Amino acid sequence: MKRRNLGLGLILVGLLGCDEGKEAPAPEPLDGNAPAYQADAEDKLEGRAEWVSMVPEEGMGSWTSVAYGGEGEVAWSGGVLRMEWGAMLTGVRWEGDLPQLPYEIELEARKTLGEDFFCGLTVPVGGVGDCVTLIVGGWGGEVVGISSIDELDASENETSTSREFEKDRWYRIRMVVRAGRLAAWVDGEPVVDVATEGRKLGLRAGGIEESAPLGVSSFQTTTELRGIRWRRLR
Repeated sequence: MKRRNLGLGLILVGLLGCDEGKEAPAPEPLDGNAPAYQADAEDKLEGRAEWVSMVPEEGMGSWTSVAYGGEGEVAWSGGVLRMEWGAMLTGVRWEGDLPQLPYEIELEARKTLGEDFFCGLTVPVGGVGDCVTLIVGGWGGEVVGISSIDELDASENETSTSREFEKDRWYRIRMVVRAGRLAAWVDGEPVVDVATEGRKLGLRAGGIEESAPLGVSSFQTTTELRGIRWRRLR
């Protein structure tokens, strides 16, 4: 009996020793209610470009309010952009230098009032005028997807998914744009991964076109954004 116990002990020690020298597991995705953009494993990968902040130091910086018609007021304060409820769309457009493919862009957003999309992230995906919008929380508050692919919007094409979004909770939204592929995550969970080679990409007809080539909008909600930034990818 003593010999059997000794043998089992040696086996256990050997198994534990096999873990020595292994790389530690990657940290959990950044929690949606944590302070914006703590350094994570992705930030430390060799060869990654530096993040470029799009948050103005004062005033509106390179952002301008979009005249959709019936839009709510927008203003930056303490690094947070507040977009008030509008009759339809409310949003801002970036007037500075645009990201060049391939790139990733991310932000944190939360809805404080309303029941529809609190983040419509419009981004360039190719040549001049080629843009799409990542919708988060649309069509009554749950739909996530890309508008538009082959003239089908986020509620109709294969990127359409559904999930619940809580009011007053920050969600981390990340989008990767490459030639021939779009991907997006919400709080580290994949929500979009679609091949776009040979597909027709564009914006849904209507006011959202005023957000191009890069902007953020909401629909009949009061929304807050923070930590907007982008970087080039290899």
